[in-house]
Amino acid sequence: MTASPPRLAFNEIYAEHLRFVWRVVRRLGVPAADAEDVCQDVFVVVHRKLADFGHRSSVRTWLYGIAYRCASEYRRRGHVQHELSTDQPDAGAVDAVQLETIDRRRARDLLDQILDDLDDDKRAVFVFYEIEQVPMADIAETLGCPLQTAYSRLHAARKHVQAAALRLRAKEASR
Repeated sequence: MTASPPRLAFNEIYAEHLRFVWRVVRRLGVPAADAEDVCQDVFVVVHRKLADFGHRSSVRTWLYGIAYRCASEYRRRGHVQHELSTDQPDAGAVDAVQLETIDRRRARDLLDQILDDLDDDKRAVFVFYEIEQVPMADIAETLGCPLQTAYSRLHAARKHVQAAALRLRAKEASR
């Protein structure tokens, strides 16, 4: 007789993984202004499907799959307006914080710009593997593609990110 896995409590999943889900939806192209709404969509699905969670993967991998689908649905909606990036923030948008915090925010914004240029499949693999450190076998299962296809997408995404980073460095150096 095998022991059944422990029953998961929604409140615990929410408390433990909210920040992870928020990061994932942001890196999958959901603007910060809408990330909270998409996170809510994710956890509505989690609440509805929690009893069916079969422990075939980790909770994080399961959440990633749900977040991926919710972010994809968000981007497909007709009412979504794509924001344009500018070099200058609004006057009231910058807090009086340390330079390190501003540098991290700029780096995240640059990463988001680079990720915006990737197609959804490559972006998802790159975010899950490089940023969230999800094992590639779990990513392939979550995305419903062969393992080698996931590795191929990762390779293509890495090339894109590296080329974009080189272009940004060259642009900064020429200023």
